[in-house]
Amino acid sequence: MVNRICISINNRCNLACKYCHFHEKGNIEAADMDVFEILDNVKRYAGPKFKIGFVGNGECFLDWPLLRAYIAYIEDYTNISAYTITNGTIDLPEEEWRFLEDHKINVGFSIDGYKELHNMNRCGSFDKAMATVEHYKEVTGHYPTFNATVGKDSLANSQKVIDFFKSFGTRVTFSRMIGRYGITLQEYRDFLAKAELEIPVRRGGQDCTMYGGQCGSGINNYFFANGKVYYCGNCIDLPPIGHSSIPFEELEKTRLEFDRNYCYKETICG
Repeated sequence: MVNRICISINNRCNLACKYCHFHEKGNIEAADMDVFEILDNVKRYAGPKFKIGFVGNGECFLDWPLLRAYIAYIEDYTNISAYTITNGTIDLPEEEWRFLEDHKINVGFSIDGYKELHNMNRCGSFDKAMATVEHYKEVTGHYPTFNATVGKDSLANSQKVIDFFKSFGTRVTFSRMIGRYGITLQEYRDFLAKAELEIPVRRGGQDCTMYGGQCGSGINNYFFANGKVYYCGNCIDLPPIGHSSIPFEELEKTRLEFDRNYCYKETICG
């Protein structure tokens, strides 16, 4: 069974990060998609555990009222959990941070590491993002998790990156930079092995290879965006599987068979 999907709710962002593979592929334009219809399909289909990532080629908090409504729509389904990722440039009012906390929504902040490294690729957003991180902690009593993209500069300054995250005492999901500025899968895995000796590092299961573990394309990493569904977020420039309204029983039939120790997209495209 499918037990995990990602939904890009808006396909728009207030940053233009240097390494963004969505922006690079020209898929950042907004398009209509009925997210409630997707959630209805999840409700009908989901087994004992189902996870939704409200993430993708956009900044969800730009459309906070919509994201809030989607979270509230699944709040009575205890078998469905959710998370979201923000670039931290949009600070929510205290009551909205509490709404996320009360609904057990894991909020990951995209922080690449120390200030100079972060600002190099993420439009000089470090100070604003970290101020939002501190406000989040003030409201919730704990630091959020972090999502850091690992590129060549991260590799060259790996210890400095690791030391930056040490002080927060929270989990870090290191993403592999892909596309024009990407690093190899082996370079990425070597970095993870070093980092997890000193800080809590998320190791995925059958997920996107950008997050560690095995590739989940065509099994549980389906990506909904632009009114369509794709094998994963890295496959948005490949033909879509179908319309975003597709029943999950039909998604099951699209399961891919390949060596999941490697990224599906890179396996077929090089």
